Amino acid sequence: MLSSEESLKILKETKALLEGHFILSSGLHSPKYVQCAQLMSKPSHAAQICESLVEKIKSEFNNINLILSPAIGGIVVGYEVGKLMGIETIFSERVNGEFQLRRDFKINKGTNVLIVEDVITTGKSSIECSKLVKVNKANIVGFACIIDRSNNKTEINEKIISQIKLNIPAYKKEELPKELTLIDPVKPGSRNL
Repeated sequence: MLSSEESLKILKETKALLEGHFILSSGLHSPKYVQCAQLMSKPSHAAQICESLVEKIKSEFNNINLILSPAIGGIVVGYEVGKLMGIETIFSERVNGEFQLRRDFKINKGTNVLIVEDVITTGKSSIECSKLVKVNKANIVGFACIIDRSNNKTEINEKIISQIKLNIPAYKKEELPKELTLIDPVKPGSRNL
């Protein structure tokens, strides 16, 4: 299993940890942004991170039948975790602003579902995915992500397993520190695509 220091080194090497002024999917602003797409575009590095995450998942959760990820950011991570665990993996997509199952994906009644994401900040995408699980009368085993940057302020009540926790500040627009107001913001997330 990789240590936090080893994981952070990989994030920096792959340029998955960016610095500047970013508007997160949640609408909050941050001086750092984790772009897991950069990590996942480098297969050998992504494999190291995902293999370590799978070890953690296996030590914490039992009896997982299905992995569900939110589009777009969670798709590749969910697939890689599912491949390593030998578990079917599906994803949800936004239709008119709400997550839905498309492409004939189904969650059968009584299925034990693990929700896998790239990054959890507020937990909004994961919670939206969990609603799909509940509507289909299935069970949420828990949540897993490469990076938990929620600082324990997520709305998720169930256990979150992460490869690394990063304490990165996030601010409301009206509460920005002066140094961020001097940098034009960038919105790299995928929620509004």
